Amino acid sequence: MSEPKPKKWRGQEDFNKVRALAKSAAKSGAYLYPMKGIFYFLSHKSLWKPLLSKLAPTMTLSVVVIAFMFVVAYLPQLAVLVFVNGPLAAFTTILLTLSESSTLINLLSRTFLLQDALVDTFDGVLVARRQTEILAEGRQLKSGNFNDPIAKLGKLMKSPFEKFTPKALVRYVMYLPLNFIPVVGTVLFVLLQGRTRGHSVHTRYFQLKKWTNAEKEDWLKENTAPYTAFGTVATLLELIPFASIFFTFTNTVGAALWAADIEANNTAMTEMTEPKARDEPKKAQ
Repeated sequence: MSEPKPKKWRGQEDFNKVRALAKSAAKSGAYLYPMKGIFYFLSHKSLWKPLLSKLAPTMTLSVVVIAFMFVVAYLPQLAVLVFVNGPLAAFTTILLTLSESSTLINLLSRTFLLQDALVDTFDGVLVARRQTEILAEGRQLKSGNFNDPIAKLGKLMKSPFEKFTPKALVRYVMYLPLNFIPVVGTVLFVLLQGRTRGHSVHTRYFQLKKWTNAEKEDWLKENTAPYTAFGTVATLLELIPFASIFFTFTNTVGAALWAADIEANNTAMTEMTEPKARDEPKKAQ
């Protein structure tokens, strides 16, 4: 009789799982899309219109929130973190305060200021990439050429991006204690924020695809690594003070470029072309 194979050490299983996720994220190239969004946005001036229309009020909001957080929250948090992070406390507290400020700015701006502008930006990129067939499911399109994709956008027929939910805010607060763990805790905090951020980047795309909640969850579960990679890079960019509004729009452009590539089957993100929930009825036939 052959000897039974020794069980894998739990830590080894976790390491292998993390390595597989990292490999999947690297293979997908999803982490590059926030960067692609920056260059695409800068090279297509017609996409600037939604940002410019909201620049003044959002910048004012950003200045007020960041100033308020550093006056009210920085020193108390520094006093706590200095005991666990030592000389790194000043840096980790700045990162934490900026993260908190970014969350508040996103909560307020996306809910009250930017929602329609971000939808126009996302849809404008789909027009520029000639993905008008899927876009026709969510809004009317005007006649004319594609030189000004924003000008081609007509009336919305479906409600746009989901607003910031209380559930997301509660999850954020739950993750905050991770920052008390030197270095590693802050990295984990950013990664967890990136995962949450990544799960929301294609809300508009899923809406246009008419996917159910089950189908969306299926897709996101199957592609956790790529969406976390995108969300982590997007989160880090949006942590940059006063530039967060710019990166909010460029990240939206990056998400739209990614969606356009998925539609064109030009992405290495996944071998899946549709969620499992959509394939099951076909197999049953």
